Amino acid sequence: MKKHAAPLILLLSLCGCAATGDQPSPSGSASPLQVPFKVVSPDGPGPFPAIVMMHDCSGLGPNSSGAPNRWAKELVSQGYVVIMPDSFSTRGFPDGVCTNDSPQRIEVAPARRQTDAYAALAHLRTLPNVDSARVGLMGGSHGGATTLATMALTGNQPRSGFSAAIALYPNCGIRLGDWRADGSGVYRPQAPLLILTGELDDWTPAAPCQRMTDVSRQAGHPVSIKVYPGAHHSFDSNRPVRYVATRMNANAPGGRGATTGGNAEAWADSINEVKNFFGKYLKKN
Repeated sequence: MKKHAAPLILLLSLCGCAATGDQPSPSGSASPLQVPFKVVSPDGPGPFPAIVMMHDCSGLGPNSSGAPNRWAKELVSQGYVVIMPDSFSTRGFPDGVCTNDSPQRIEVAPARRQTDAYAALAHLRTLPNVDSARVGLMGGSHGGATTLATMALTGNQPRSGFSAAIALYPNCGIRLGDWRADGSGVYRPQAPLLILTGELDDWTPAAPCQRMTDVSRQAGHPVSIKVYPGAHHSFDSNRPVRYVATRMNANAPGGRGATTGGNAEAWADSINEVKNFFGKYLKKN
């Protein structure tokens, strides 16, 4: 596995990118907002299919859950180039937003992070070892909701770029394109989408995602879901199940407190699900 990274942090500029449009910095200045990123690649010249990996609410700093890097290692072993943009550090949240109730956390809401996903896609398309026609999107929790928001079509809005996407335990109880928080409307993805979530998730419950998927599929859209029995939020973690009372949780009484922890069976199965799903849509037959 090769890391395409110089000693200095590599940056994605979000100002003036054709794929993203202009975005002011959080301070309101006109200077470009730059997002650090890391690219990891399989050995060999390629061209390889690629995945944009969107991190969860813990970010990619010292407090990271480790899930993005764990998935990146797995995906590289399957023959994908993986890019991981850090949406939080240059927006003032180097320690993540899992327990941060600052109103400024709106700066890193899933709908805002779409910009980072498309900037990462644009960068991947400049790399000689990437097949620009075969790029997928993936993320867990906050990154899963970002994946859903990025893939969602609204009205007659044309959008293209990602060939497939996987959202791990995302929040489906928010507005996502034409899908509304109250369960009305229809979620319409720009490409095939798979949702993997846990039955016992008390942070981003499975039920809204099941309803969203059912409605979307009835309308003829390529959305599928798998709910893992006995699994909690972050079932792909290698850490024990634990409840943390300070976590921000709109689905909990009082708005705080959530349970996370790994589930070995769900993790093993999710590897196969990811391999088969991305293999179907991103690998050449």
